Amino acid sequence: MHRLFVGLRPPAAIRARLLDLMGGIPGARWQDDGQLHITLRYIGEVERPVAEDIAIALGQVHWPAMQVAIDGVGEFDSRGRPNAVWAGLRPHDALASLHRKVDQALVRLGLEPERRAYLPHITLARMSGPSGIADRFLADHAGLSSEPFGFTHFILFESRLGSEGASYETVERYPLG
Repeated sequence: MHRLFVGLRPPAAIRARLLDLMGGIPGARWQDDGQLHITLRYIGEVERPVAEDIAIALGQVHWPAMQVAIDGVGEFDSRGRPNAVWAGLRPHDALASLHRKVDQALVRLGLEPERRAYLPHITLARMSGPSGIADRFLADHAGLSSEPFGFTHFILFESRLGSEGASYETVERYPLG
């Protein structure tokens, strides 16, 4: 089985900036450089023939190159318990449109459509702890922003789970523009 997702990799300077601000949340599992990405579409576990079909289908997605910027921080929770801290991105429209194009290509293959609302972000830390543990971090970095940065391709990643968390390997790159 192959555990796949489609994403974008921020430039090294943006990743370095995000890595520099990580810390200050008790018990948080901070992402490392290799884990910093923007998910366009989570696919999940598929058999090899389906993975090959996905790689081909994504080659049919055509979208212009785009620029975005970091815009603030936020927190996801599950049943009132925080589970992730993230850096937001703006503008949302171009990323959301590319997400829809990727989703449509995968649905044409027979995969289930994405049901969750799409919020473009870069996960900074995963957490399991009491509500409020990230409040100070969120307040300190609420104004986080960056100069615009661009993407010239999107990536099909394979995710492998290990004792240190997930590691991501590039399966294929697809040009934007």
